[in-house]
Amino acid sequence: MIRKAFVMKVHPTAHDEYHRRHAAIWPELAATLREHGVASYSIYLDAPRSLLFAYAELASIERWDAIASTPVCRRWWAYMRDIMDTHADDSPVFEPLTEVFHLDGPG
Repeated sequence: MIRKAFVMKVHPTAHDEYHRRHAAIWPELAATLREHGVASYSIYLDAPRSLLFAYAELASIERWDAIASTPVCRRWWAYMRDIMDTHADDSPVFEPLTEVFHLDGPG
């Protein structure tokens, strides 16, 4: 399993809206994530800095990268562009994080 973490920015006035939209994630988007090998995906809000910390467990980087070309992902990006930092193609601006420590459970 591949672990991936990154940060994004949500607009300071849009914290509640960001949460609301993710609480009602589109079923077809969730299905696309799973179909592309995403075993787990969490996003945390650092409200004072309007930073989003995202963590995902993936089957492969190639399958993760392929999500970006799906129609449902493109629609989601367009839906989110008004409340977060995005590029011209509506993809979220993100900074990858480097894992410096990991501890597995018992075993």
